[in-house]
Amino acid sequence: MASPLPDIKLVLLLPEIGLSLLAMTLLLMSAWLGKESRGRIATWAIAGIALVAFAMVSLSSGVPPSTTLGGHFIDDQLARFMKLLLLVATAFPLLMAGDFLRQHALESGEYFVLSLFSLLGAMTMVSAGSFLVLYLGLELMSLPIYVLAAYQRDQLRSSEAGLKYFVLGSLASGILLYGISLVYGATGTTVIHDVATILKAADHVSPVAVMGAAFVVIGISFKVAAAPFHMWAPDVYEGAPTPVTAFIAIMPKIAAFSAFFRVLFEGFATLQGHWGPMLQVMAVISLAVGSLGAIAQSNIKRLLAYSSIGHVGFLLIGLITDNALGRQGVLFYLAIYIFMSLGAFCLVLVLNKGGVGDEIQNYAGLAKERPLLAFLMAVFMFSMAGIPPLGGFIAKLYVLMAAVHAGMITLAVIAVLFSAIGAFYYLRIVKIIYFDPTCEPFAVKVGLSHQLVLLISALVVLGTGLFPGRLLAWTQATVQSFL
Repeated sequence: MASPLPDIKLVLLLPEIGLSLLAMTLLLMSAWLGKESRGRIATWAIAGIALVAFAMVSLSSGVPPSTTLGGHFIDDQLARFMKLLLLVATAFPLLMAGDFLRQHALESGEYFVLSLFSLLGAMTMVSAGSFLVLYLGLELMSLPIYVLAAYQRDQLRSSEAGLKYFVLGSLASGILLYGISLVYGATGTTVIHDVATILKAADHVSPVAVMGAAFVVIGISFKVAAAPFHMWAPDVYEGAPTPVTAFIAIMPKIAAFSAFFRVLFEGFATLQGHWGPMLQVMAVISLAVGSLGAIAQSNIKRLLAYSSIGHVGFLLIGLITDNALGRQGVLFYLAIYIFMSLGAFCLVLVLNKGGVGDEIQNYAGLAKERPLLAFLMAVFMFSMAGIPPLGGFIAKLYVLMAAVHAGMITLAVIAVLFSAIGAFYYLRIVKIIYFDPTCEPFAVKVGLSHQLVLLISALVVLGTGLFPGRLLAWTQATVQSFL
């Protein structure tokens, strides 16, 4: 007798359905419209993302958590929170990209369509209730990014970045898929909830399941550039077009840490004694590589790549603590990290547009000619360094408090030491901007879209540092719902 079809609740899939329809519509429009009209696709893409965000908030208000497709797709408070972050992390880089694409004669609808399909994959990852959906979402997220990284086809560095990201990303995807196959072999299912139930009911820990969990963690760790799986990040950050770099820096991290929440705390909760020490080692190595590796960098995009590795170290500490405070710290950190990174990369893009290079020394004397831009760069650098009263300080403070409450005093001390080392290269940028003599004039014109990104990013970073209560309450409610 055939098994009954799973109950399908299409209302839970409406954000993904709407986004896929938007992406496919814009793909057809980019082929049909004349070249002079393709610039409007950026406006429609951003407006579509805003509409999806509005609809998701309106439809999900007061709706209890639910699953569909036989447990393969989850709609809960964590998914909604992360999806809103993903929508912001996609809309703002698209807003930044318009002037860049026009300046480099790369304006086409395909850029925005690829970004939307990548966003669709990330949102699928966030709601993944099974390892197969997780893998499908990860691949749909990654494949468009490989193309975007090599979007400047006439630039050797961009082509190299795309190729390197593709080769190493394919390797990581293979590792993840192999881990999923081992988990399936040990439990007979790919649904994350069922995996947890079977592992909990087992008389002994299956070595095959442990090895599968390790490979799954490694595969996901690649997407967040956690050391020692970070080797792609500096070259890809430097070689990719700057709007793409901003996109790569934040969007995959949100999706991957959502996957960590699902996989570690739901699927592999009984295996924490095995993946916990693994993540501790990765956290320490990420802090070390991020802090020490950035010191020697002269290119601002490579420096921000190593900086992101250090931030991943802090986020991993929040996961390791396995308490509500740590999980809240991870969500808060991700929300702040979006705007710190967006602001920094937007300034890099604005200065590039004015003929300023990517070398940090090119920023010398910026404060004398463009004091407002210098102030904004200082705000973002101080926030990344964790200096009060900015949002980055609150984010790091919550992660460290979670580590202390979990009894991981040594890990907290190591994090503080590497954070102090990391402050050196952030302060070096501020020193060059404010105190070094001007090397060249800054003929910089800040477009309206860049002004909007910089203004919102600065307000969020400053506002969450001075008044963090609302965001803390939101993240706390999300964590309590997840627990």
